[in-house]
Amino acid sequence: MTNDETIRRIVIFDTTLRDGEQAPGCSMNPQEKLEVARRLEKLGVDVMEAGFPASSPGDLESVKTIAGIVKDCTVAALCRCAEKDIDAGREALVKAARPRIHLFLATSPIHMEYKLKMTPDQVVERAVSAVKYAKAFCSDLEFSAEDASRSDPDFVCRVFGAVIAAGATTLNIPDTVGYAIPEEFGRFVRYIKEHTPAAEKAKFSVHVHNDLGLAVANSLAAIEAGADQVECTINGIGERAGNASLEEIVMALRVRRDYLKADTRIDTTQIYGTSRLVTQVTGVKVQPNKAVVGENAFAHEAGIHQHGVLANPATYEIMTPESVGISKNQMVLGKHSGRHAFEDRLRDMGFIVDPQTLDAIFAEFKALADKKKVVGDRDIEALVMGAAASVPETWKLEHWAVNTGSALGASGTIRLRHRNGEYHQRVSMGNGPIDAMFKVINRITGKEPDLELYEIGAVTDGSASQGEAMVKIALGGRRWNGRGVSTDVVEASIKAYIAALNAMEWELSAVRSQDQ
Repeated sequence: MTNDETIRRIVIFDTTLRDGEQAPGCSMNPQEKLEVARRLEKLGVDVMEAGFPASSPGDLESVKTIAGIVKDCTVAALCRCAEKDIDAGREALVKAARPRIHLFLATSPIHMEYKLKMTPDQVVERAVSAVKYAKAFCSDLEFSAEDASRSDPDFVCRVFGAVIAAGATTLNIPDTVGYAIPEEFGRFVRYIKEHTPAAEKAKFSVHVHNDLGLAVANSLAAIEAGADQVECTINGIGERAGNASLEEIVMALRVRRDYLKADTRIDTTQIYGTSRLVTQVTGVKVQPNKAVVGENAFAHEAGIHQHGVLANPATYEIMTPESVGISKNQMVLGKHSGRHAFEDRLRDMGFIVDPQTLDAIFAEFKALADKKKVVGDRDIEALVMGAAASVPETWKLEHWAVNTGSALGASGTIRLRHRNGEYHQRVSMGNGPIDAMFKVINRITGKEPDLELYEIGAVTDGSASQGEAMVKIALGGRRWNGRGVSTDVVEASIKAYIAALNAMEWELSAVRSQDQ
């Protein structure tokens, strides 16, 4: 950002930990949410919506933990316009340096009639009452008119005027179901700003979903129309087709400052690393052609493109890989590299780890260097992600063996150590090596979850690459992710499956403790 007074500063409200985490398959455990929160703080988001405290005791505790650690940005808690929700939000944010209560209530005719079963007058009354109640202990108060894009604009103005008078400081205009078209949404935002009583006393925000693939376009149209804040998520994750993508909005503002006359305080060099972290902890990958952070975003295959880029990268690249945190010159480390060089590289990559975690990661790095000689940035990233997103290990892999062949099927033998120190070893048959290993793990643990997702890929290029496995398991309507990395793809798969089972054991034991 320059000091150019013609450039507006747009507030980035990140809801990866709330709206993003609510998306099917994107759930995170508390440790993972904390790691993402730390990365979002380093990225430079202005507001971090840490969760929906009233939705569960676990979410309340997660928001409370994040609020007590994050200091460089506002931490928000989502609440319905109900006193019990607001009380949960207050409890969750008690240690926040800069707390925000985020209230929401629907304003569209279809929502008021069929979901709320309330009249417009009752909606106004409920909104004002909730804002006044929350204002008693939180000065930073956001109010969202859910499904605003399908609401009567004059009614939205009426609601907004009433909540401003009650103490709201930010007014959010959501396109909750991704219904709006950019030009239409821009006009809508402009009309609301111009016709809301005492509009100058509040900031205006937008929260746009991607059901028609227009979330980023609608967000930019809203900024052109005068929106002060945009609500978005890393990789665009969120309900249904997702939310507006933070990285796309931020880079559109950065690259086209000349046209949009707006920018953010985001450290764009942290974008790629943050995207990768969210991918790792949710197990939801971005498509290769995803703007800004996709694997092909800076790849050039056509000869004429390659020639142009070699002559001058600006011929086909409107932003540099380095500007979003992708290093062109990958630093490689090997078995002779020392701890200081390794630690420096972690800092350069944007990772902050405690001494105990660093010890564990460095030991894994040394073991990996013995296997594949040269360790690149993606390898290091994989090691850090595995350590950062871990949960207490109920089960730990000791050793394994598999026999397989085209005519014999597959048999797997595995030895696991339980946290109580006991060793368990079993053998099982399967349709293939992976099936055999997963079945024998189920026999040992006594759990038979549904395997909803299994993916395997290479962390880096070459025959000595680490294999990266991701699994998603489900049991009783709950889901857990697991990730494993190894130079052997079968071992990576075993580690991923055990990681998911450990996450399941840890969460279910916490639930049992709360019920007692």
